[in-house]
Amino acid sequence: MPALSHRMRHDKSILALALSSKDIFAGTQGGEILVYSLDTYELRRTIEAHKGSVLGLCLQKDQNLLFSSATDPIVNVWHTDSFLRLYSLWSTYDVGDIFCVAYSSYHHTVYLGAQNTSIQWYDLKEKDNRPRPPLTSHPLERKDKFFDSFGPGGVQTPRPQDRERRDAVGGQGLEIDRQDIKQFAHFGYVYCMLLGHGILPDRPSEEILVSGGGDGRIMLWQIESSGGKIREICTLEDGRDEGESILSLVQEGSFLYSGRLDGEINVWDLETRQLVRSLKANVGDVLTLSLGGGYLFAGGVLGNVQKFNQHYETVSTFKAHSGLILASAFTAANGKPTFVTGGNDSTVVIWDVQDCVGSTSKAKRNNNDLMVESLTQFVSFRTVSSLPKYRADCRRGASFLRSVFQNFGAATEMLNTTKPYNPIVFAKFRGNPATAASRKKILFYGHYDVIPAENEQRGWRYDPFTLTGEGGYLYGRGISDNKGPIMAAIYAAHELANEQSLSSDIIFLIEGEEESGSRGFAEAIKEKKELIGDVDWILLANSYWLNDHVPCLTYGLRGVIHATVQVESEHDDLHSGVDGSAWLDEPLKDLVSLLSKLNGVKGRVQIPGFYDPILPLTDDERQLYDEITETLLRSNPELGDRDELTQSLMRRWREASLTIHRFHTSGPDNSTIIPRLARASLSMRLVPNQESAVIAEQLQRFLRNEFAKLSTANKLKVTIDHQAEPWLGDYNNEIFNTLESAIMSVWGPTLGRRRSSVHGLKADPFRLTPSTSNRPTPATSSTLANGSTEADDEPLDPTVVARKPLYIREGGSIPSIRFLEKEFGAPAAHLPCGQASDHAHLDNERLRLVNLYNSKMIFKKVFSELPTK
Repeated sequence: MPALSHRMRHDKSILALALSSKDIFAGTQGGEILVYSLDTYELRRTIEAHKGSVLGLCLQKDQNLLFSSATDPIVNVWHTDSFLRLYSLWSTYDVGDIFCVAYSSYHHTVYLGAQNTSIQWYDLKEKDNRPRPPLTSHPLERKDKFFDSFGPGGVQTPRPQDRERRDAVGGQGLEIDRQDIKQFAHFGYVYCMLLGHGILPDRPSEEILVSGGGDGRIMLWQIESSGGKIREICTLEDGRDEGESILSLVQEGSFLYSGRLDGEINVWDLETRQLVRSLKANVGDVLTLSLGGGYLFAGGVLGNVQKFNQHYETVSTFKAHSGLILASAFTAANGKPTFVTGGNDSTVVIWDVQDCVGSTSKAKRNNNDLMVESLTQFVSFRTVSSLPKYRADCRRGASFLRSVFQNFGAATEMLNTTKPYNPIVFAKFRGNPATAASRKKILFYGHYDVIPAENEQRGWRYDPFTLTGEGGYLYGRGISDNKGPIMAAIYAAHELANEQSLSSDIIFLIEGEEESGSRGFAEAIKEKKELIGDVDWILLANSYWLNDHVPCLTYGLRGVIHATVQVESEHDDLHSGVDGSAWLDEPLKDLVSLLSKLNGVKGRVQIPGFYDPILPLTDDERQLYDEITETLLRSNPELGDRDELTQSLMRRWREASLTIHRFHTSGPDNSTIIPRLARASLSMRLVPNQESAVIAEQLQRFLRNEFAKLSTANKLKVTIDHQAEPWLGDYNNEIFNTLESAIMSVWGPTLGRRRSSVHGLKADPFRLTPSTSNRPTPATSSTLANGSTEADDEPLDPTVVARKPLYIREGGSIPSIRFLEKEFGAPAAHLPCGQASDHAHLDNERLRLVNLYNSKMIFKKVFSELPTK
C-alpha cells in the first residue's frame, strides 16, 4: 500500500501533471502552472499560463521545454529553468478545448488533440520561416459568433470578463498552418495522446503517435520525416459500439493500456494489435493511468487509485483524493520512485512507492528520505516532560533515539537523572583514529522532550504526534523544537562517518527535561563528566529565524528566575461582611502592596543594584542591530520606524525585566471571602553578566525588607522555583565564523531567484532568441514562492535577498548552555534552524523541508571544518 508522503494544497482543481528530474508541474483549473520542487515540495513558482483551464502538460525528452494546453485554446511552450514562455501556438480554426499535447523531440514537432475532433501539429524548426501571424488571428482577438454578434437594434453583447485570470505574456506567436491539421481524426473529442516506440515491428525505433478519443477508438499515426505530418496506420478496435470514450493512455514496451468509463482498463498487444485483456478497476471512470517500476496505477472519478502488478493482479486500492483524480505521473528520478496524483479537491499528493521494482530499492534510498522516516518515528513518541502520564513515552522516545545512534555506529549510554526525571541520551561519533591526539571535540546539545499538544480545542490540522507533510513543511509536535534539528545533526555526523571524513569527535547530549527547566541535567552531567570527556566547542540548534527569509545566528539568551511569593495569615478564611475591618491584616492586600514595590514607571525594576552588572551596548553590537532592522524593514516596511524597531528588539533581548504572572488565593471562589493565604507567581528575565544566584538573593532580601515596612501580622514566604543563567557568546570567534561560512555556502547568496532576462536567455533548442509576441503585452510576470510578483520592469523583491546570516539575541532562556560552557570550559554557539512561522510551542508546529535538509548540510560543514580550539 503506497503511503502518503506529502500533500500540496491549492485553491483550484489540479487537471494535469508532468514530472521532471527536479520539479513537479501541475496545471490548474485557474490557468496556472504550479512548479513544486521534487526534493523539498516547495512551491518554486506560479506561472500565469493560460486564460483557460490547463488540460494537458508534456515535457520535452531532455526536459528543457514544457508544453501546456488549455481551454484558451492555446498551446504554450515554456523553458523549465527560466519559466519564461518561448512560444505560443494556436490553430487557424476555432478548435474548442485542447485536451492533450505531445511533443516529438526527434521531429521537433508539437501535436495537439482538440475538442473539434482534430489533431494538429506545428514543426518548430519552421517557426522562423513562416510569416508572422496577424494580431487578429489570435484566439483571444477573434470575433466570437455569439458574444460579438449584433442583437436587436444593432447592440453587441459585451464579452464576459474573468479578472482573476491573467494571460501569459512574452514569447513568439505561432499559428498552425491549414495543411498541418488532420480534421476528424476521431469521431469525438481527442482526449489523450502519446508518442510511442517499438510499435512497428519492422521499424522499432520509429516514433508513432497514438491518440484516444470520445469515439472509443485508439488511432495509430505514422509521422512523416518532413514537417511532422501524420498518416493513419490503423485503428485499434474491440468490436463494440462507438461512443465509449478512451480517457487515458499509457505504453510499456509492446503493450498499450487504455482507460475507459466505469473502471475498464484495456490491455492491447501492439505487435498483434489485438485486445488481450480487460481489467476492472474500482475507481469509476479511469481518468488517468501511470506506469512505473513494474506497476500500473489507475485513478478515476471515485478518488481511488488501484495498483496492478505485472500479472495484472490488484496489489492495493487506496483513497487518494476526496474528489475526482484528474491527473497522475510517475518518476524514478535520482533513484527515488515517486507517484504523484492531482484532483478536483485542489491538492497534489506525493506517494511513497518504494516497493516499485526496477527503479530502486529501499537500500538505495537517500539519507534525506531516511532522515524524514526517522523523524516520523521520533515525533510519534509523546515525550511531554511536564505531564507524568507521558513518562513512559519519554522513556520510549529516549530509547528510540539511542537506537538511532547505535545503528549509525556511535558509542551510546543512557545517563540517568534524579528520579522521576527523564534520562539524557549520550552518544559519541569518533573521528579518524590517526588524529586521536589532535582532533577537535564538538558537543551538540539538544532535547527530545516537547510541550503538551492535547489538541482539546482542535487547533491542530493533523494529529500532533503523527508527522504530516504539506506544502513543503513537516507538521508535528517537536518537529522544530527540537527533534528536527537533532535528527539533522545526527545524520550529518553519520554521513561524515560513512564518508570516512569525520575528523572530529562529535558528542551528543540530548536531554529530556528542557521544557521543564532541565531538571536533573546539571547533576547528571557532573557525575558522568569523565565519560563525556574534553570538549572544545559547544553547538545547539534550538530556536528560529527572525522572519521566514534570512538565516540567523544566535549569540545571546536571557536567563530566568521563577519565584513564588506567598503571604499567609494565622486566621481562617473570613467573610468580609462579618469580619472585614480596617484593622484586619488581609494577606491579599499585603501581597498586592508588596508586589507594587517591585516595578516603577515603565516597568523599571526597583530592586537596588539590579541593573548594575548589565554590560553597555558596544559599537560592534549596535552595528548588528542596524543590519537586523535594515533587513526586517526591507521585507516588512509596515514594521514602522527604524529607531523604534531597534529599541523594541533591544528591550526584548538585552534588557532585564520582571513579570507577575498569576495570583492564587485560598477559600471558595466567592467575591465576599477574605482569603487567609495569597500567592503570586513571578519571573525575572536576566541578561548577560547578571548572575541568577545573586539576583535571586537580591529579590528575596528586597521583598523581606519591604514586607517588614508593612508592619503586618501576616507571614511572608519567598520561594525560588527555578533559575537559569543568561548566555552571551563571542560572535567573533571561530565557531561563529565557521557557522557563517557554512550558512553562506549552503543557502547561497540569495534565498530567492533573481529574474532571468528574456534578452539573455540561451535556452532555445533551435538557436534562436525568442522574440516578443505579436500581441501587445505587459511586462513578463510570474509569482514567487513567497507570494510576491516579479516583472522585467520591477526591482527584485528584497524579501528574498540574503547577504549573510543575521546575528541576533533572544528573549527566551535555555537553562543548560551557560552551565555547559562553565563545566567544560568551551564556548557555545547557537544555530537557529527553523523559520519565524514554525509555531513552536503552538498549534500546528512545523519545519520546512528545505530548512531541515540545509541544516544537515550546515552541520556537516561545521563538524568537518571547525578548527581545534
